[in-house]
Amino acid sequence: MKQWKIYIMLVFVMFAWGANLPILKYLVTIVPPVTLTAFRVLTAGLVVLVILWQMKLLRLPTKKEWKYIVLGALTNVVLHHYFLNMGLSITSGTHAGLILGTGPMLTAISAAIILKYFPSRYQWLGLVLGLAGVSVSILVGGESNGANIGDFFVFLAIFAQVLSYMVVSKAAKTLDPRLLTAYMMLVGAVVLIVISFVQEPGGVTAFTQTTPFFWWLFLASAIISTAIGHLMYNYAVGKAGPTKSAIFMNLNPVFSLILSAIFLGEILNFRHFIGLTFIIAGVLLGSGAAEDLWKKYKQKRATL
Repeated sequence: MKQWKIYIMLVFVMFAWGANLPILKYLVTIVPPVTLTAFRVLTAGLVVLVILWQMKLLRLPTKKEWKYIVLGALTNVVLHHYFLNMGLSITSGTHAGLILGTGPMLTAISAAIILKYFPSRYQWLGLVLGLAGVSVSILVGGESNGANIGDFFVFLAIFAQVLSYMVVSKAAKTLDPRLLTAYMMLVGAVVLIVISFVQEPGGVTAFTQTTPFFWWLFLASAIISTAIGHLMYNYAVGKAGPTKSAIFMNLNPVFSLILSAIFLGEILNFRHFIGLTFIIAGVLLGSGAAEDLWKKYKQKRATL
């Protein structure tokens, strides 16, 4: 697949994930967080399995690939979703969005240490600009409740997800990242269901006291944000690498802010748009898109 198609795919995923944050913030007020996570991820895993079955991509993994699947399930599914939903039940969406915005920087550092992949100076500049833009966009006019245990849970969630990208990057050499996503979700969902029965006994009964509106949001979160979102993102990681893909995570909180303004009536001011400018610049530099365009421009001038 061409690089620009990967970039469009990543922007769509960030939109879906940006919308997912306020949705989850609402859902965890109705159903206990671990129980909600377990059945949301199970639903997502089954949807991915059906999609891959239709695409005729299903196959049994090898013994070596199962190691990556289990490791990916523990980091990308169990730890990430467990701590994210636990954190959202305690902290504010604003704080969560800011902390999730540190993903690209953590990914770049982890890739440099684990995968021996070192971003160029332009990509490092993009990472810094993106993080600065996220900070400006989230902190301006946001809640200032101070750090709490919920913030720490959200940080653990993004750290676990970043580690999982290293696993996905290695596993993608032999196993289709989309198939890896399906197996990780199903294995992770089983683990989360066991945890929910222990931590939140009787939590499943909360589903019987919900409304049709809850189920619409639940299915949107499970199918679009979790199933299709992770399917597309892990595919992009396998094709473009963890560092380039993670740069686009800076768009996540931007979409959260815009959707909050539209649906929740929150007010955006000019400093939010300054942050947006930094983030777009960070994505263009950090993804390597700006560098690629500049090289093509120089080559074209040289041929002329």
